[in-house]
Amino acid sequence: MADPKLANAIKAALGAVQVPGGGSLADYQGLSEIIVTPSAVAFAIAVEPGMEGAFGPVRAAATEAAQSAAPGHKVLVSITADKAPPTGSGPSVGAQQPPPQSPQQPVKGIKKIVAVASGKGGVGKSTCSVNLALALKPQGLKVGILDADLYGPSIPKLLGLEGKPAMREDGIFTPFEAFGLKAMSIGPMVEADQAVVWRGPMASSALRQLLRETDWGELDVLVIDLPPGTGDIQISLCQQVTLAGAVIVSTPQDLSLIDARKAINMFQRLSIPLLGLIENMSYFVAPDTGNRYDIFGHGGAQKAATDLGMPFLGEIPLDMAIREQSDAGSPVVATDPDAPKSAAFIAAAKALAAQLA
Repeated sequence: MADPKLANAIKAALGAVQVPGGGSLADYQGLSEIIVTPSAVAFAIAVEPGMEGAFGPVRAAATEAAQSAAPGHKVLVSITADKAPPTGSGPSVGAQQPPPQSPQQPVKGIKKIVAVASGKGGVGKSTCSVNLALALKPQGLKVGILDADLYGPSIPKLLGLEGKPAMREDGIFTPFEAFGLKAMSIGPMVEADQAVVWRGPMASSALRQLLRETDWGELDVLVIDLPPGTGDIQISLCQQVTLAGAVIVSTPQDLSLIDARKAINMFQRLSIPLLGLIENMSYFVAPDTGNRYDIFGHGGAQKAATDLGMPFLGEIPLDMAIREQSDAGSPVVATDPDAPKSAAFIAAAKALAAQLA
């Protein structure tokens, strides 16, 4: 919480918001901690299962009250309802039952949404997301990218985004623009060393607002860089948004592929099309000798794609320049598109564009 005084002022403003059954929201036991960042305010309202609709007006009034107390801040208010486990006969704990589906809705102005995912962190998923998005542009597509990793946003660093996103008077974000991409991330709204300490439902709600309360304009493709794993954010997004499909990023070694298969299984259970598998850090070419080295093994991802019946989008080399330019906010596909290191991303984007067409 960056500003205790502002958080107290917001809570005081919530005293004017009435909750079903009587009493104010400020005194309501289900009100979470009020989190304040330099440009955003976030809190959750926990309700009993089945009461979400009744608290809809409360959420609207709370948003307005918080906005009045914190002008210039984006207000993110979520309603959470923890469902109790069913009683009586039914699947035992740990049974592999798919989560219940919610109606999927398109996002205004966006024709197709592609999720980029991985079963584990550290495989270069965000770097692949950015360069894949950039490589789709030469295919004649208008492209945007959304950073869905609220706990560890990487897109601002990779695209060199600075400053807070602009916000219209009606509370709608104007996305960043970098290298011809429209981009949105929570990263610029929090301090560099500030952890985002949000429970799953609250993070999912914040992501939904970043997605649906951003003026994307008209896009052919929005690439969503998902956090690693198969948690609340991934499942909520798949249930609530119409996805054209998912791209999985893995490295060649067995451990990474085990986790990649978990991500693949999640999308299959949620009936999301699998658009392809990318093998990142596939090989290393020594700059002095030109010799190729398969540091993490080779061919594992391609074999996994074949076994699973999904397209293999290609091998991305382990290249020092990719890392250096990513750290500098100058992705290789944008700054050096004719280099061999960019060719793998471009080939993967062409294969992806063909499927989307």
